[in-house]
Amino acid sequence: MTDTLSPLDLMTKLISFPTVSRDSNLPLIDWVEEYLNSHGITCHRYYDDTEGRVVEKAALFAHVGPEIEGGIVLSGHTDVVPIDGQPWDTDPWTVTEKDGKYYGRGTCDMKGFDGLAIWALVEAKKRGVTRPLQIALSFDEEIGCTGAPPMIDRILETLPKASAVIVGEPSMMQAVTGHKGGRGYHTHIKGFEVHSSLLHTGVNAIMYGAKLIDFANALNAENMAKEPTDTAAMFVPPFTTTHVGVIEGGTAHNITAKDCKFGFDFRVVPDESIDEWCERYFAKVREVEAEMQAVVPETSIELTQRFNVPGLVPEEDGEAETLVRQITGDNASHKVSYGTEAGQFQERGYSAVICGPGDIAQAHQPNEFCTVEQFNAGHAFMEKLLERLA
Repeated sequence: MTDTLSPLDLMTKLISFPTVSRDSNLPLIDWVEEYLNSHGITCHRYYDDTEGRVVEKAALFAHVGPEIEGGIVLSGHTDVVPIDGQPWDTDPWTVTEKDGKYYGRGTCDMKGFDGLAIWALVEAKKRGVTRPLQIALSFDEEIGCTGAPPMIDRILETLPKASAVIVGEPSMMQAVTGHKGGRGYHTHIKGFEVHSSLLHTGVNAIMYGAKLIDFANALNAENMAKEPTDTAAMFVPPFTTTHVGVIEGGTAHNITAKDCKFGFDFRVVPDESIDEWCERYFAKVREVEAEMQAVVPETSIELTQRFNVPGLVPEEDGEAETLVRQITGDNASHKVSYGTEAGQFQERGYSAVICGPGDIAQAHQPNEFCTVEQFNAGHAFMEKLLERLA
């Protein structure tokens, strides 16, 4: 494999790997490593070591240029969300160009950027750079950014530390300098089964779980009614939100549900404490659990943290922001409510910014797309970045 592929060829190849988060990403990682090795680039891996994990996954990172600190990291994730139940008009695992758009799962979020980053790394090796360029491709971003923190730790142990990180989430090639933090809990209500005609002697896990879900509604209504702070006003919506997206439980309509499970997630504006919001949920859980145990003492509610994503805090004269603004000419202020790995890089001492092709509104959708214009803008960005590194 010695041919140099175009950014479009690279995106097309990456999308051909169906790296849904529940499945392994190793076929994609194997291919990327083989491709970079063929161009004389040494790669490093971090394997997922989560206890009890059955599906094997890995992150990949690499360094091009002088072995010195102060380089630039191009950061992307390799996993995508499922296509289950979505009405696609084209094959999601094949890039289809139509009406000025590239369709396919990941064209927007975010294998388009990954392809551009791989292309830039190979070009940096071929052309030569005086300032290093690094790439970091993670796993499990789509299920809570859980794969990046251990990958970043391994990068810091292995490579000279870069000074700026560009996370290529879809931002319409604008410099996004802040996003909300997030934390989520797997909530398991353990009830007590009886015939529904005697429901007062049992504990219906679904009905007690509904009290916690309605608590999410109450928090959202409370926050929506408040006057937003200056920081909160930068986001859409301009307040901390709570959300329950998946729920399961119950055995039959005439049996009080023994189990109810759901995720309870927070997206918190940066000037508020995520710990304080979570404590409010814990207090409500203890209140509901006490009601359950007053009926059947052995019932309970179990919480397990699913993810914890720090917010991206706007930096004063941040190096990453300055670099992206110089290349794009974008001087407006942009903040987003979705979480990314940028806050995790920032937490470990990197200057970080979000800038990538595509519109977040297309992410996770059936018929996901990135416009040809946006993809080409990403290509032009990489060309200008290479000029600066040289």
